[in-house]
Amino acid sequence: MSEKMAGRNNILRSKSRILFYLSSLLCFFFFFLFSYSSHLTIPSFSFSLSHSQFNSNIHTSFVTSLEHFLSTHKSNAHDDTFIASSDADVTNLDIALYNSEINRLYAEDNYPIRVYVYNMPNKFTYDLLWLFSNTYKETSNLTSNGSPVHRLIEQHSIDYWLWADLIAPESERVLKSVVRVHRMEDADLFYIPFFTTISFFLMEKQQCKALYREALKWVTDQPAWKRSGGRDHILPVHHPWSFKSVRRYMKNAIWLLPDMDSTGNWYKPGQVFLEKDLILPYVANLDLCDARCLSETNPKRKTLLFFRGRLKRNAGGKIRSKLVAELSGADGVMIEEGTAGEGGKAAAQSGMRNSLFCLNPAGDTPSSARLFDAIVSGCIPVIVSDELELPFEGILDYRKIALFASSTDALKPGWLLKFLKGISPARVHEMQQNLAKYSRHFIYSSPAQPLGPEDLVWKMMAGKLVNIKLHTRRSQRVVEGSRNRCTCECRPSNSTSPTIS
Repeated sequence: MSEKMAGRNNILRSKSRILFYLSSLLCFFFFFLFSYSSHLTIPSFSFSLSHSQFNSNIHTSFVTSLEHFLSTHKSNAHDDTFIASSDADVTNLDIALYNSEINRLYAEDNYPIRVYVYNMPNKFTYDLLWLFSNTYKETSNLTSNGSPVHRLIEQHSIDYWLWADLIAPESERVLKSVVRVHRMEDADLFYIPFFTTISFFLMEKQQCKALYREALKWVTDQPAWKRSGGRDHILPVHHPWSFKSVRRYMKNAIWLLPDMDSTGNWYKPGQVFLEKDLILPYVANLDLCDARCLSETNPKRKTLLFFRGRLKRNAGGKIRSKLVAELSGADGVMIEEGTAGEGGKAAAQSGMRNSLFCLNPAGDTPSSARLFDAIVSGCIPVIVSDELELPFEGILDYRKIALFASSTDALKPGWLLKFLKGISPARVHEMQQNLAKYSRHFIYSSPAQPLGPEDLVWKMMAGKLVNIKLHTRRSQRVVEGSRNRCTCECRPSNSTSPTIS
């Protein structure tokens, strides 16, 4: 009997050990799982916190950002004189760039696009920023058509936003799509930090032209320009009047433009085309209607179609007066003559935030800042501009946020309103949701933010880079007597059709 009891006790002890080991194993497993999951969530929490703190330091106002920039950045101390590069300088740079590119080609790591920013004399950079800063409150300074000069400079200030981000200390930058390099031989592209719009509007005419000629000589004397003929250089000329007297000498460079007017009014044939240049959005005049604002305003949007702006324009903008004649007095349509100043801004902002659709006809050029005002206001743009090219269209699909109508259709009696009333509520809701997502792509800021317009510039540039190098190398090896010009003119015209969705 005692032997049986002993056997039972041994079995019980064995089971107890097994249960103890199993319990210990389970405890260890749950402890490991909890620790691992906690480890995974900590970075997310930390990022969220730091991102929230970081957002409070973002400037989206040009004037506010510029004031902060000028108070924290010192102007150049180097001598304004520059000795033109020799043939040996160009050859040495070409060899150094070749070695750098070969090293990258065979490296396994992926690199962001690398940009060399020219350290130009102050008269092309800081002096012009100070000129704007010291005079921008003089709102009585108007253009011939009544637009405030300083407001025009702000909406074309893409040169400032890109430069301010590139030269910021690396510890303050957020973008990962581009890095600034400090040696020419490390660069993919070369950025020319000349404020062409400020100089055009705020300097006396002959003084401005003289400065343009100086900038032209300074840049084209650089060994990097001579090596590539300027094909890998970025030139911001966002206002169509700016740099006009000398830009034909820099037509190989990558121009940063508001559009590509093909009528010949602003750009000569062969100067601009999509394969070479880049379209950038205007800086919006109106405040961003964020997610909370959109949730409050969307149910209150009772106006079907809204337009506020100059009703008479030149050149391609003549369609405005024709549309006004067609739409005036129609039920659900609000058309107003635009006015300058804070009152005009408030009226435009209120009108867009209370409307379903915002009319965007061509102005003096195919584009206008009104398109981007509509986007940040949550008002679905109705684009009537047959020659319009859009920013970042290789990345963004504008059919998701805008409606397109040809000039011919839009001017047919009753056609446009019938077209808009035929848009289903479900599609309107979907487009409004897409506008809320897309608005971040059109808000310039300092520091520049991921997927903001500055970031998309470099993502688009990365797509152009292989073609830039192709044409640079081709130009270097073409021999006398060979075909040295592309004779294929296969670019289709840009036509607008409302039937594509």
